[in-house]
Amino acid sequence: MKILKYLDKLPRTTGGTVLAKQLARSGTSIGANMEEADGASSKNDFINKVTIARKEARETRYWLRLIQKTEMVNTVQNKQELEVLINESHELMRILSAITNKAKEKKGY
Repeated sequence: MKILKYLDKLPRTTGGTVLAKQLARSGTSIGANMEEADGASSKNDFINKVTIARKEARETRYWLRLIQKTEMVNTVQNKQELEVLINESHELMRILSAITNKAKEKKGY
């Protein structure tokens, strides 16, 4: 939800629009894949969905860092919020990795 709210802070330029669309796709895909993982039909299916969610979190972090490096947002508040989102995406990647690793341990991988 934070990602979707942040999209409105991006400039309405060609670059801003492209990054907003990419960020919206990857950012919302994380939750969608976790929702699918919750209803997984098998342990392998669960691991696969969580792994995809982690990949989407990584992609989301990429788009956020690209926004940061291109300095598309210029207010102090927007820059601080962007930094928080980058940190949260990194933390989310770590959490999803831990979930995947634990599930693989239980599976015997």
